[in-house]
Amino acid sequence: MTLGGANVWSNFSYGYRIDSPSGWLLNPEGSKIILFELCNKSARKNLKIQLKTFGTDHLGQPAGVKSIQILSIDEAWDKWHDLQLKGWTFEAHNLPKSA
Repeated sequence: MTLGGANVWSNFSYGYRIDSPSGWLLNPEGSKIILFELCNKSARKNLKIQLKTFGTDHLGQPAGVKSIQILSIDEAWDKWHDLQLKGWTFEAHNLPKSA
C-alpha cells in the first residue's frame, strides 16, 4: 500500500509451493529401489509424482527399470510413508535426469 493511496486488497495469487516426496527408497532386502520424482508436465493445480521401480545390483545401486507409476501427490505421500513403515530406507543416489 502506498501513502495517500486507497486501502486496496488484491485477489491475485503469487503462487504456492507444495512439497512432494522425492528421492530413493530401498526395500529392507536391498533387492528393489523406488525413485519418487515430480512429473515435469503435471499442472500446478494437479501435481503428479512419478514412481520408477528399479531392481538393484550387488551394491544396492539401481539396475534396470522394472515399472513406472504415476500417482497424485496425496497418493504418493501415502505410499512414501507406508513404505518407510515397512522398513524401506531413504538412499542418496545421483543419477542423470531422464529426458
